[in-house]
Amino acid sequence: MRYLLIDRIKEIKDNTIVGVKNVAMSEDFLEFHFPDRPVMPGVLLLEALVQLAGWFTLKKTDFTKWFLLQDITLCKFYSFALPGDQITLTVENINDTSFKGIGEVDGKKKVVAEFSGIVIDVEEVEDREQQKRRFETLIRQESWK
Repeated sequence: MRYLLIDRIKEIKDNTIVGVKNVAMSEDFLEFHFPDRPVMPGVLLLEALVQLAGWFTLKKTDFTKWFLLQDITLCKFYSFALPGDQITLTVENINDTSFKGIGEVDGKKKVVAEFSGIVIDVEEVEDREQQKRRFETLIRQESWK
């Protein structure tokens, strides 16, 4: 199964992208992490930041390139993301292949990370037009309102 961990892209500026992940009780990863005390796995918080960097790269390159993680230079977890939480994810592009990110719920840090990777042709992993349509959905393009 592939997890699409960005539910909405709220803002894209020159070097920054802001997105949202809503943690729903029905998500299958909560079933076993942990029984009777469901929390979103920390590695999926990190993955959400990386996916947001991918969306930033895709938009910046006119939907021709995608970012893939290679190296995590810093990752710190502060507390759990729980069912019902809306995680605001902010990723800053340091250069073409390096990013800093933070995930917060109600202004409280859940994760901070610095990571880098490579940029590949989007067609190596996804259909370009399909990714464009997903992006339009994520940003709530005018045609969806």
